[in-house]
Amino acid sequence: MKKVISIIILLLILVNSMVLAEDMQSVVEKAVVLEAGDAEESEDLYEGIRLQRVKLKITSGNHNGEIIDIENHLSDNEAYNFFVKKGDKILVVMEELQDGDYEVYIADYERANYIIYLAILFAILILIIGRTKGLKAIISLALTIGSVFYILLPQILKGVNPIPISVLISIGVTIITIFLVSGVNTKSIAAIAGTSAGVIIAGLISYYVGLKIHLTGLSADEATMLMYIPQEIEFNFKNLLFAGIILGSLGAVMDVGMSIASAIEEVNNVNNNLSRKELFISGMNVGKDVMGTMTNTLILAYTGSSIPLLLLFMAYEAQLIEIMNSDIIATEVVRSLAGSIGLVLTIPITALIASFLAKKQKLREDVKNE
Repeated sequence: MKKVISIIILLLILVNSMVLAEDMQSVVEKAVVLEAGDAEESEDLYEGIRLQRVKLKITSGNHNGEIIDIENHLSDNEAYNFFVKKGDKILVVMEELQDGDYEVYIADYERANYIIYLAILFAILILIIGRTKGLKAIISLALTIGSVFYILLPQILKGVNPIPISVLISIGVTIITIFLVSGVNTKSIAAIAGTSAGVIIAGLISYYVGLKIHLTGLSADEATMLMYIPQEIEFNFKNLLFAGIILGSLGAVMDVGMSIASAIEEVNNVNNNLSRKELFISGMNVGKDVMGTMTNTLILAYTGSSIPLLLLFMAYEAQLIEIMNSDIIATEVVRSLAGSIGLVLTIPITALIASFLAKKQKLREDVKNE
């Protein structure tokens, strides 16, 4: 009899929870902290959980202007705490029920405003220094972001293989960016060809090596979370990893390709009597100087993002063989080295194409002048 009663109670609780979940709506609103107390212990809370009493004012949505007193719960883990003070702008989750009642929780700090200010400052500096080319750079940046958010990501969420899409997006972004900033000419064509080749090489190397060393693509927490998205898509996480490597190397490779092509065009304009070989050597000399700084850029970018992880390995005195064979470190190493190899090979490819096109253009002009 007791078991039957227990089962009935359990079923009632489950049904009640389902009804509440259906009735309850969660909305995220902006708020400002009017008053905030110190963290204090409470006998009603679990051990290690502290309480902060906060008075806040909702500044957006249907509850705009309402003043609410809430209890902000703080745990031992500082990564998940939002200890606020007077004047802080925050985001709150308001769990509303159909009867009009609601509960409010602090979700995060409001950061969007300062990000927007920073973006505006960035755009202003580009326009002041670059002027017309600066405007073109902003347009190309907007097109790049749009390609990622409105083409690449939606297609991946539909279950399309991300590798070919990433390659096409990379080539498309390269063409649009370089033609928009530098115009349609031999310099741009050489830069596009060299950049595309370098990015594809980086992708192929990472794909081959990644398969050989059994990279999973699940080294980041965000990748694991993709298993539980509402679209219920079965991602190939290895392909997502390689697509990310292709896009991640594009910026640096494009920079190198454009630098080499521009240098060869300038040298040819100053002295158009130089041979194809001499132009190629000039481009290689410039490329050698660029190579050292740009490979450092790639390596340091990936290393910088892994500093907490590297500190953990050092703190626990992990052996080098253990570190190098861990999935997360191997992933970052392959990512940085594959991108660097693609960058390095972009130099001779772009120099060869640029020197060939420069002399071909010179030959056409000579024939036209005759």
